[in-house]
Amino acid sequence: MVVALPILLMSGLTIFNAHPRLYWGQYGANADLPWLEIGSEQAAGQAPTGFVRLEGRRVATSGFLGASRGVDGRWQRLAFPHWLTIPSRYDLASARLWHFFFAWVLALPLLPYLIISIFNRHLWRDLWPRFAELSPRHVWADIVAHARLQFWRVGPQPYNILQKMAYLSIILFFLPLVIFSGMTMSPMLDAAWPWLLDLMGGRASARSLHFIAAMALSGFFLIHIVMVLLSGPIKQIGAMIGGGRGGEHDA
Repeated sequence: MVVALPILLMSGLTIFNAHPRLYWGQYGANADLPWLEIGSEQAAGQAPTGFVRLEGRRVATSGFLGASRGVDGRWQRLAFPHWLTIPSRYDLASARLWHFFFAWVLALPLLPYLIISIFNRHLWRDLWPRFAELSPRHVWADIVAHARLQFWRVGPQPYNILQKMAYLSIILFFLPLVIFSGMTMSPMLDAAWPWLLDLMGGRASARSLHFIAAMALSGFFLIHIVMVLLSGPIKQIGAMIGGGRGGEHDA
């Protein structure tokens, strides 16, 4: 998953560059009003100006989003810069191949993990929050402990309440959401399973939900890696591979 998530994100951003607008509902096209748009404008003889428009509010983002310099140093009018995409040039066909292949790399290990976690009661025994852990006082104490880089001192082991909420939201909500919303954007799967369109509220809504879930997974991934590094990467990775109490205190 550590390998699959960054590649899925970067290839997905190349796919997003093909139509850098998001909509709600059944359809979405240039004439419709998007809730999110990453674009650019260019006056004659001037460098392009990048912008992000969210629900009508516009923010200038030149040099990063909407308009950035490519590998050759020239301005390119793409939603995301070349260093955030796979391939680094705009190539929709190749990006789709990368994306679909690593979608299987992400999804295939996830299914047996969920099945095993249900049958060995890992989800209920280790990750499901106890009532006392959900008290505002307990949650705040855990937030303070994390801010002080004391990840292991608050909450029952093996996981504290912030870990439990993060892991459950990823495992039970965002990962299934990113998979099913991605499936909904496939015309072949829509024909075989039309209930996907009803479940997601239409193909345009599925694309929006797919983007939101991808950003949530990326945020979790980055924060998780930072927490592992801050809490001792050698101990943590060793415990993940071989077991032991070091893994009980992972970020």
